[in-house]
Amino acid sequence: MNIFGIGIDVVEVERIASSMAEFGERFTKKIFTEAEREYCESQKRPAIHYAARFAAKEAVAKSFGTGIGKDLSWLDVEIRRRESGEPEVVLSGYGEQFAKKHKLTQIKISLTHAEHYAAANAIILAAE
Repeated sequence: MNIFGIGIDVVEVERIASSMAEFGERFTKKIFTEAEREYCESQKRPAIHYAARFAAKEAVAKSFGTGIGKDLSWLDVEIRRRESGEPEVVLSGYGEQFAKKHKLTQIKISLTHAEHYAAANAIILAAE
């Protein structure tokens, strides 16, 4: 396997909380899938979990080399939590097409958060 790309992102939790307060569901529905929203809203401090997923989506987009925008949307990258607690990436739309085109085999991500910041990194592996 070859490393296709790596990405990292750090987000201020207050920035996400502020966007949630100002724009409400309009913000969360634009950025997060229904499953992501359900998970975050079930947590004691939803904003910190939204921030970690926001950072993860950015890290994945950076590892693609495309960023979020014209080709890759926020909703093309979903961050799920396995029963073990390990985060996983599920792609749809352009993200899924891109992965097939470039023979991407695995996306590994790591999330972390503290009171004021959330961060994530991603590494994408591709077939040789």
